[in-house]
Amino acid sequence: VQLVESGGGLVQTGESLTLSCTASGFVFDGNAMIWVRQAPGKEREAVAGIGSDGSPHYAYFMKGGNTVSSDNAKNTTFLQIHNVKPEDTAVYYCQGDTVMNGFSWYVGAWTYWGQGTQVTVSS
Repeated sequence: VQLVESGGGLVQTGESLTLSCTASGFVFDGNAMIWVRQAPGKEREAVAGIGSDGSPHYAYFMKGGNTVSSDNAKNTTFLQIHNVKPEDTAVYYCQGDTVMNGFSWYVGAWTYWGQGTQVTVSS
C-alpha cells in the first residue's frame, strides 16, 4: 500500500489550498481515510476525513467551508482549506484503513500512512 500526498508548499495567509492523496494498493471507495497534521514541536492531530460509509468528518477548527472529498475514479482524496492561517503550518498526512468500520479520530488507529506534504503559511 502506498499513499502519496501532494499539493503542499508555501502559501500566504488568507489563501486557499488543496491537498491531494493518491493511493496504490488501497481503494478509498468503501474504506475510511483521514487527514492528519503535525506542526513543529506538536503531536499529530486529526483534521478531517471520510468514513467507510462515505460520510465526511471535520475537526472543530476545520468547520466553516473547508472540505474533504474523494474522486473514486482517480482513487484520490482531497483536503481543501480556505483562508489559511499561520497556525495551519504543518506536515499533512493522509492515512487509511481497510478494517475500520465507520471513522475514528484516534490517529493511532490507522494502518496506512503517507509520507506527508509540508504546508507553510506565511503571514
